[in-house]
Amino acid sequence: MTDPPELSEKLVNSGQGAAANAADIPVSNRAAASGISGEGENSDDGEDQPAVAVDASAAKKKKNKKKKPKKKQAKTQTDPPSIPISQLFPNNTYSKGEEAAEAHRQVRQWAQRSIKPGQTLLEIANGIEDSARRLVGHDGLTEGDSLIAGMGFPTGLNIDNVVAHYSPNAGCKTVLKESNVLKVDIGIHVGGRIVDSAFTMAFDPVYDNLLAAVKDATNTGVREAGIDVRVGELGGLIQEAMESYECEINGKTHPIKAVRNLCGHTILPYSIHGTKTVPFVKSNDTTKMEEGDVFAIETFGSTGVGRFVEGGEVSHYALRGDANRKDLTLASARNVLGAIKKNFSTIPFCRRYLDRIGQEKYLLGLNNLVKSGIVEDYPPLNEKQGTYTAQFEHTILLRPNVKEVISRGEDF
Repeated sequence: MTDPPELSEKLVNSGQGAAANAADIPVSNRAAASGISGEGENSDDGEDQPAVAVDASAAKKKKNKKKKPKKKQAKTQTDPPSIPISQLFPNNTYSKGEEAAEAHRQVRQWAQRSIKPGQTLLEIANGIEDSARRLVGHDGLTEGDSLIAGMGFPTGLNIDNVVAHYSPNAGCKTVLKESNVLKVDIGIHVGGRIVDSAFTMAFDPVYDNLLAAVKDATNTGVREAGIDVRVGELGGLIQEAMESYECEINGKTHPIKAVRNLCGHTILPYSIHGTKTVPFVKSNDTTKMEEGDVFAIETFGSTGVGRFVEGGEVSHYALRGDANRKDLTLASARNVLGAIKKNFSTIPFCRRYLDRIGQEKYLLGLNNLVKSGIVEDYPPLNEKQGTYTAQFEHTILLRPNVKEVISRGEDF
């Protein structure tokens, strides 16, 4: 196997980062600079000092000397997060283009602190999404506002054997339990540049090895990714890391298996799924990672067979960029298509997002758009009933001489 080139991984924490240029997606966070008070003038108070003649012009210059303005102190974020990222940095010391990455870190870390058994999935999803919108400064309630900045896709809240693509629809009564394994997948965008990162929470230590296996696999993928790396070989390294673990549940030992029919992926502007993929198992795919690629390096592990099937109530949808805009005879289909174009374009959305912008009785029209091939639906992905799955994910950007781990934070 060809060794990947040596690239320095820039682990982006809340106190370090690199500025993005106009062609880049949001990159790492810069810490808020400390406020520095203006310096006052010193004066001699000694009573025994002899009188000294002072030149009049020099005295006038001293008198007219202005004090340096005091720099504004950074604000402290609230709990839950509500202060826009742009207001957290004094004197605009943050770099433009970094808002999505920093918003993601703050919302993600708050979610890990706040999510508890007993909460409904609706409460969790709305809390995450409301905070994200506040931090990027766009609530998405006026036409087109969510295209400027907001959610990069519906928040995934996938429990136990549900691998991905589940977000609660209105009326969902599901309550998080102490025994559940919860995968939380969050996407935030600014100007169409999406930061995608996910983590898994379990409240029973019996699942610790499952989580450790998948986190190790994701970190392996992040570490070994780089320019000219072949994605099939990278998948083999991910698989090797993940499948070296096992997990004992109720006295039975389960080898952790990589979910074979899922992949990581590139991210394009206003599109969460690009043209390249990263498998979780070794394959013959010789596609190379290239300079400028933005990848979501995500891995899924399972105590089951390592494969998913589609099924269940659909929540995730996205307008197809290549769809043939045929004439629609159904009025409700035309109406909801107009709302999708104006508010989401090709960014994935869910039924709750249509609800909050005032769309009503749209389901028939939405299903018609899916049937017509104009909108893609994404049913939940499910492993075998009774099994448990986990997910961890980071977004990386491949620069010529450095690998930016855009979503890295103090949490993972």
